[in-house]
Amino acid sequence: MHGLINRAVQAFVSSTYGTGRWTDIMDASGLGFTEFEAMLVYSEEQSERMLRAVEQNLERPLPEILEDVGTFLVSNPQVEALRRLLRFGGVNYVDFLHSLDDLPDRARLAVSDLRLPGLELIEQAPGQFDLLCQPGVPGYAQVMTGVLRAMADDYGALVFLEQSGSQDGADVISITLVESEFAEGRTFDLGAHTL
Repeated sequence: MHGLINRAVQAFVSSTYGTGRWTDIMDASGLGFTEFEAMLVYSEEQSERMLRAVEQNLERPLPEILEDVGTFLVSNPQVEALRRLLRFGGVNYVDFLHSLDDLPDRARLAVSDLRLPGLELIEQAPGQFDLLCQPGVPGYAQVMTGVLRAMADDYGALVFLEQSGSQDGADVISITLVESEFAEGRTFDLGAHTL
């Protein structure tokens, strides 16, 4: 698994629960190191050992933790670059949803060796969508659920999200857009600001 993915879990745990907790998790995983390098590739077995240790240490189901990781990736100021990448998908939440088919390719433009599984958006009816998350990264649908939830807040949209099984081997996230302008969204400028 790409180090960026493991590093995202590390950043979430360290920011939310503290670096001491992360060190305990990595000790329990038995991997022999405490930091993931963002540009390296780790074996699936190493990633699974880390995720099992996270689940045991936090005493929460792994799908819940991974959804929180997805929310963290969009809402935490430490990872503002990902939010910016996602906001380039459109001026409103529906535009953003329609841009998700291109997300793996956009991610590869930023990090050439990062291979995210494919996404396919199917509009079932006005305001009702299914997002198909192809297999390839364990917990991908859960992380995407967190990303979708955080991006709805970012755009000021009110949505209901539900992981609704699978279709042709892909995990399905059902999205119901209740109101596209429910609240004021976060500001977004095309140009990056420097301090």
